[in-house]
Amino acid sequence: MTVTGVGRPRLSTRRRPGATAREEILDAAAELFTTRGFTGTSTRMIADAVGIRQASMYHHFATKDDILATLLLGTVAGPVERAEQIRLNCEDPIVRMYALALFDTSQLAAARWNLGALYLLPEVSTERFADFRRLRNELMVRYSSFALDALRANGGSDCGPGTPELPFRLVEAMIGARSDANSRARTFVLTPHTIAAASLRTLGWSGPTESIAHSAVALLDRLAESHPQPSP
Repeated sequence: MTVTGVGRPRLSTRRRPGATAREEILDAAAELFTTRGFTGTSTRMIADAVGIRQASMYHHFATKDDILATLLLGTVAGPVERAEQIRLNCEDPIVRMYALALFDTSQLAAARWNLGALYLLPEVSTERFADFRRLRNELMVRYSSFALDALRANGGSDCGPGTPELPFRLVEAMIGARSDANSRARTFVLTPHTIAAASLRTLGWSGPTESIAHSAVALLDRLAESHPQPSP
């Protein structure tokens, strides 16, 4: 028997990825919420999936809502922070737009569990999750700002009402692609670079994207080195 904290014995050997019991709890909850649903998951089920006592889990999270809030905030806090770093470190509006879409889509695609699928849970519309909705709205505003700058750089032609909102919507298409692939037991084929390039196309870019992609990747690599993303 191992321990997850002082005086808190673990019921079994470590069975989840994560350096701490908190990270293991988040991983177990993410799997259960996305496969069984939020209401279909109990705190006892989460504790059992980690291999700890239910009482030990409450040392890290007071309620199931707190776990969901942490998971949801983790999907948008990083992109909001990275968007600001991109704005401060890149003057090219085309590269900025590509880099933000690439970063955001990459983290949605690489996440162990498809947490974006939880955005439409009815519980998420309640006051308890207002911080998540506020931060997601801030991310949407940043996308629109980058998109408007890219539109102007492409000659200022608007492709239609709501065009600046399209890059954000395209990025979140990764969530649906993962859900569809999971339901059909196959690997999803939509890539972050495909979505980042499509974001530029919706804003009037008609040229090649290879050099833009190269610049965006180099920018994101520099930012990852100087501003590493914290764990949830």
